Amino acid sequence: MKSEIIAVGSEMLTPFRQDTNSLYLTEKLNEIGVTVAFKTIVGDRRKDLVGAIRTALARVDILLLMGGLGPTEDDLTREAAAEALSIHLRRDANQVAALHARAATWRIAMPQNNLKQADVLDGATLLQNPHGSAPGQWLDTTFESYRKLVALLPGPPHECKPLFDTEVMPRLRDVVPPRAIATRTLKAAMIPESQADKLIAPIYTAYADVATTLLAHCGDLQIMLVCSKSSLTAAQERVDELAERLEEALDDFLYSSQGDTLEQIVLYYLGLRQATLAVAESCTGGLIAERITSVPGASRAFLGGAVVYSDKLKTEMAGVPADLIAQHGAVSAEVAKALADGIRLRTGATLGLGVTGIAGPTGATEKRPVGLMHIAVADAQTTTAAERTFRGDRQRIREWAAQLALDLVRKRLM
Repeated sequence: MKSEIIAVGSEMLTPFRQDTNSLYLTEKLNEIGVTVAFKTIVGDRRKDLVGAIRTALARVDILLLMGGLGPTEDDLTREAAAEALSIHLRRDANQVAALHARAATWRIAMPQNNLKQADVLDGATLLQNPHGSAPGQWLDTTFESYRKLVALLPGPPHECKPLFDTEVMPRLRDVVPPRAIATRTLKAAMIPESQADKLIAPIYTAYADVATTLLAHCGDLQIMLVCSKSSLTAAQERVDELAERLEEALDDFLYSSQGDTLEQIVLYYLGLRQATLAVAESCTGGLIAERITSVPGASRAFLGGAVVYSDKLKTEMAGVPADLIAQHGAVSAEVAKALADGIRLRTGATLGLGVTGIAGPTGATEKRPVGLMHIAVADAQTTTAAERTFRGDRQRIREWAAQLALDLVRKRLM
């Protein structure tokens, strides 16, 4: 069965608010074998919402509407759903009484506009909302002669999620045919999306029953596999079979076949080798250390480090000779190596990581363009450096550099 989630609210069409409920609802729907085919965001305009509801009902079996159930003039979900389905709204006396009782607990007179929260779609069941004044609604109906399941949910996450869990999920389980969805996420580092697809497309296109999606961001490639079968065992076996073949094709680019982050894998390898890591970051400004320390238990292998942005601190905190900086420049392979080796010696870490570069948008020279990065990894025996030039704005360049730095550590430890 296919479903659609419609998030209602003009605020989510601005840069300041975003829909997060749909991620949670998608996860829950997938648990019972329901695929989310569409997600839509609609502003607080009745005509647009009616059109979106009708479009959704024409293409999916299950429709979840979130938001627009409040008492104000721009809360129009009930009215729009009634118009789209060509049914009436009725005012529920019990809900009116509940709204008055709720207002009494606050020792206020209930505003008259709150009464619209007692309007119920003909044939719908009210879903009580213990966390707010707007009840949800459940409707098992027909649209153009086809059965449709419609749920109206409040928008605030602390109301939407528990109401869905306690009221909607049990109803869906009763009517949704047994189906299971298995998922798997593979991750690769520092391989272009086009190159990865060239390697793996001949493999995953042969698995028509497994949906394969590639998502790339700043040197991190996620390959998501989704399969729906009558049993979870059958779905998981199919996903695992494809995943195993993709792992072989991606070789050393692959760093996780279970959705782990790159920093988790680095810490895993450090623990496996009983090794420790320290970092000396210039242009990344602590981004690498932040990623590593976001993992619980990182202190077992990550000693720390320093943000050595100025040339003076490169010398004082990481032991980079001042004359080396003067000779080669702060953005150079020589300085990156000195940062890595210096922070390793200063902290007593097994591995040292040094990063220097030009994140932009200023600071470039004829020989050193914006995006130029020198990244080095040092242990007691060898120190190696990589040079790359990344494109994008300042934040994007820093994210690319952090990703490459962590990947170089991973490969050193493999």
